[in-house]
Amino acid sequence: MARTTAAGRRPARNAAAGSKARPKSRSGSATGKRSRRSAPRPGGLAGRLLRAGLLWSAVAGLWALVAVAGVLVWQAYKLPDIGDLDRYTRAGAVRMTGADGRMFASFGPIYGDPLTVAELPRHLVQAVIATEDRRFYDHPGIDPIGLARAAWTNLMAGRVVQGGSTLTQQLAKNVFLTADRSLERKLQELLLAFWLERNFSKDEILAIYLNRVYFGAGAYGVDAAARKYFGIPASRLGLAESALLAGLLKAPSRYNPAVAPERAGKRTSVVLANMVDAGYIDRDAARAAAGQPIAIAGPAGRGSGPRYFADWVYDSLPDYVGRPASDLEVITTLDPGLQAIAERAVSEGLAAARNADGLQAALVVLDPASGAVRALVGGRDYGDSQFNRAVQARRQPGSAFKPLVFLAALEAGWSPSDSIDDAPIRIAGWAPENIDGKFDGRITLAQALARSRNAATVRLQETVGRGRVRALAERFGLSGPLPEGPSLALGTGEASPLEVAGVYAAIANGGRAVLPFAVAGVRDREGRPLYERSGSGLSAVVSRRSAAALTDMLAGAVAAGTGKAARLDRPAAGKTGTTQDHRDAWFAGFTADLVAVVWVGRDDNAAMDKVTGGGLPADIWKRFMTASHRGWPERPLPGLREQQASLAGERQPR
Repeated sequence: MARTTAAGRRPARNAAAGSKARPKSRSGSATGKRSRRSAPRPGGLAGRLLRAGLLWSAVAGLWALVAVAGVLVWQAYKLPDIGDLDRYTRAGAVRMTGADGRMFASFGPIYGDPLTVAELPRHLVQAVIATEDRRFYDHPGIDPIGLARAAWTNLMAGRVVQGGSTLTQQLAKNVFLTADRSLERKLQELLLAFWLERNFSKDEILAIYLNRVYFGAGAYGVDAAARKYFGIPASRLGLAESALLAGLLKAPSRYNPAVAPERAGKRTSVVLANMVDAGYIDRDAARAAAGQPIAIAGPAGRGSGPRYFADWVYDSLPDYVGRPASDLEVITTLDPGLQAIAERAVSEGLAAARNADGLQAALVVLDPASGAVRALVGGRDYGDSQFNRAVQARRQPGSAFKPLVFLAALEAGWSPSDSIDDAPIRIAGWAPENIDGKFDGRITLAQALARSRNAATVRLQETVGRGRVRALAERFGLSGPLPEGPSLALGTGEASPLEVAGVYAAIANGGRAVLPFAVAGVRDREGRPLYERSGSGLSAVVSRRSAAALTDMLAGAVAAGTGKAARLDRPAAGKTGTTQDHRDAWFAGFTADLVAVVWVGRDDNAAMDKVTGGGLPADIWKRFMTASHRGWPERPLPGLREQQASLAGERQPR
């Protein structure tokens, strides 16, 4: 124990001894003091600089954060109001539908029905995602992976070949922002993208995008595009059609299938390949869809189409609803099938005619019962001239006016079998001649009309009275000034093809005047009716007996008169018309189902090369009537013989 204690004290003694053994010297003590003064202190110059640098860096960083925050707040303040994004609409567009309910024309930016993702075909959604933003359902509005991939691709290509914007960014940019590439616009785009992702679900963002994005040809939204290009709602799009529309998003004008079908087809194949790569479809489905021909069935197709008709309807809208600021749907009377036949008849007729250079033509088709315009062609090529000759041109109807002279006589008590002299006649120095320079002598009224004898017609008018003829023409809807002299009988007044069609429709329906019309109704965007047609409101202007008798006479003109070139495989009635020096040529006629009027001439009113109403116009009329009635049951004309048979049947005892 003692050893342990002694041993334990021994180190202390040694330490003390060591301490005593270390001599104190002045020089050693002074040296130690000088060493402590010269050692660098933490608060020296370097330290102060370091602390100052850190302080100012923190201040600068703070101010940078404040500045960035200020910029973001300012840009957020300048953002448009997007609180009602899912209900956002634009006004002022007009869409027109035909009698079949399908849209055939639009004016201004057109929007379809807003649809949800669940209401759209699955392959349409897949085509858009596979091509525009494959990671759409995974990113928060900004896709860093997509940006990196696009940057690498562009770097390797040496040019910009791929973008990195997400669908959310595209929605923000396309709907609310401008297309400029400024830093300010990009910041706003990013802010909007984050705002959209925070306030809407992915499906809602995709639906808003597809309901608003531009697809070309004036169509905004996938439903408007489907109706514009294919004439169907978006819910009925097939795989090939969906891929085509998805391909338009990159460059709507460049890939417009109506303008560049080959380019659009290649772009569609790219979209289908993207869908295969994303695992949405297999290669066989892509190959089958890519092999389908691009058929543009909607109003975005090539050619004149119903453009003359659409322009006429659009210009007349103020008469129905004024100039409302909201979008409108106009329900028209147009029959797309008959319209296509009418366009083809005019085109093929002019192409087959000799010396047809510079000739123009117009064709109007009416429903004889109501006066509804079923088809209208205003010229041979809308692209070359938008002047609507069917509505705007006022030309002399020539002998196509003569039926009104004979109808006035029938109303005055004459009958088709009564006779009239087809002999030279002179009135105040004016002496009309027949087109062949001959006179037929004493002939019946039916023969005079069928052969279109000028002298007999003028003599009949002078006997019945010009005032009676003029008043009848006005009641039948001829609005232009009618000549006071005897040449009235030969159609030297002026009328449009549409007005002439109205006259023949009144004859065909038993003498009740009709007002040709093209608008059946107008609705606002919500479907509320702004205008609805409820009947013509016009009464009979001649007796049914007189109208029926004239119909029989016009049937004779087609069967054995000047209109023989227009004979059909069913009962038809009509009249030729040729003006002086062959400046105008007409054929106007009807069946039990349709009224059609054809005019041919030159815009400068120059003479044609011996074109008569029984030639080119009759040929175009027959082409149209033959094709339009194909498959329809044959029906008799409402003529006098039918009326007499009906009356005889009523008198028979039961």
